[in-house]
Amino acid sequence: MADSDKAIEIEVLRYRPEQDGKPFVQTFKVPYADDMSVLQGLLYIKDDLDGTLSFRWSCRMAICGSCGMMINGVPKLACRTFLRNYRSGKVRIGPLAHFPIVRDLVVVVEDYLKRLEGIKPYLIPKEPRRLEQGEYLQTPQQRDRYMQFSACINCMLCYAACPQYGLNSKFIGSGHMALLHRYNADSRDGGREERMEPVNEEDGVWGCTAISYCSVVCPKQVDPAHAINMYKIKSTMDYFLRFIAPRGARK
Repeated sequence: MADSDKAIEIEVLRYRPEQDGKPFVQTFKVPYADDMSVLQGLLYIKDDLDGTLSFRWSCRMAICGSCGMMINGVPKLACRTFLRNYRSGKVRIGPLAHFPIVRDLVVVVEDYLKRLEGIKPYLIPKEPRRLEQGEYLQTPQQRDRYMQFSACINCMLCYAACPQYGLNSKFIGSGHMALLHRYNADSRDGGREERMEPVNEEDGVWGCTAISYCSVVCPKQVDPAHAINMYKIKSTMDYFLRFIAPRGARK
């Protein structure tokens, strides 16, 4: 429970399109305990100070990825960021950078989701199997090839950290590249050729300027920058292989 003797000031970027001409900052004084997260601070504001405050959240356990926001200028999950780390000053909270604002801390995600569909983030069986043939099997070693990249929770923190995405919203982005590799590296999957099309496009993997901040802010240690670097190599190989190998022969 929050300690009434301890309080912290939380500055929240507000924007209510039906009444505000532009975003503005509103400051709230919130009592807190050392185990209180930024998300809990926002819930206190909504429950006890201003019920009009809008933000996304769900699981509170860094699994759903819903509560991504800018906290003191850094993309973070509010549920796993603690107020005690900011007790020496104010906490500044804003919506994720590079995304249009819907209301307060809620951003537009439709373009992100549309691009996510474009990379086909699901298994495309390499060989069709009948039910009586049983499941698709793989070894632990084959699983380890993609396991790290399967931890992505689509929190979009890497997009808020990416300067290239801020300049060009059509850039495929780091999170989608990590998920794309998760399926391409799966021994059961046969959809590599379909997924390489957006990789090789003008707004594909070559838009990355190798800042690698995306991997720094990832709450699941996915390392999307590594996925992008791998696919710059794969994209180069695709370019040259098209002159010497038929399309279906590329792996």
